[in-house]
Amino acid sequence: MAGLTVLIPTLNEAARLPLLLADLARWHTQAQIVVIDAGSVDATRTVATLAGAEVLICSEAGRGQQLILGMARRRHDWILVLHADSRLPERWTDAVGAVQRGPGGDRHGWYFDFRVEGERPMLRLLERAVALRSSCGQRPYGDQGLLIHNSLYTAVGGYKAIPLMEDLDLVQRMAQSSRLRRLGCPLTTSNRRWRHRSVLKQAWRNAHLRWRWRRGAPLDALISDYNN
Repeated sequence: MAGLTVLIPTLNEAARLPLLLADLARWHTQAQIVVIDAGSVDATRTVATLAGAEVLICSEAGRGQQLILGMARRRHDWILVLHADSRLPERWTDAVGAVQRGPGGDRHGWYFDFRVEGERPMLRLLERAVALRSSCGQRPYGDQGLLIHNSLYTAVGGYKAIPLMEDLDLVQRMAQSSRLRRLGCPLTTSNRRWRHRSVLKQAWRNAHLRWRWRRGAPLDALISDYNN
């Protein structure tokens, strides 16, 4: 299998990051793991350093800027972008390796199936809705990870230095020139966003934020609403 650079933007993720780093240790050789931290006040950086990851400090807020900084340090042609509160499935190495070895894999972006921790029935409904959005609408979420080859990343212009919607902005441009495809296994994300809101209310809130972003709403207003 080819080499792999993994980018993980973080902010106060000391509780969740060790689990993801343990999942990543199953890669066949030592992957380049780059943690790009936006000013954590917990032990995030220490956790990453002890696990052997490269730690970069991003002085500007927003995952877009964090990922630009991380991409500048990539050593491999294949890049996997993950959120720090994600858990990889046991066979993730097989799925990624198959894409790397297969013909034409570098011409597409690849995403995991969306899974959320917890047993609430509405979460299963949300997962099915996201599956339709991803396959039919070609708009996977950042929570689903992104496997992309450097050639495609460069061709579509890469991440933009925006503090919000950096994942949607990139996949929209990717979908104009190629098809995003499933890796065929799930990436499980924390349910923390759904603990204090109903699933429907949170889904509506997210959809409304995306709609406002596409309509050109001021980013400051979107960020304020996203964080509240």
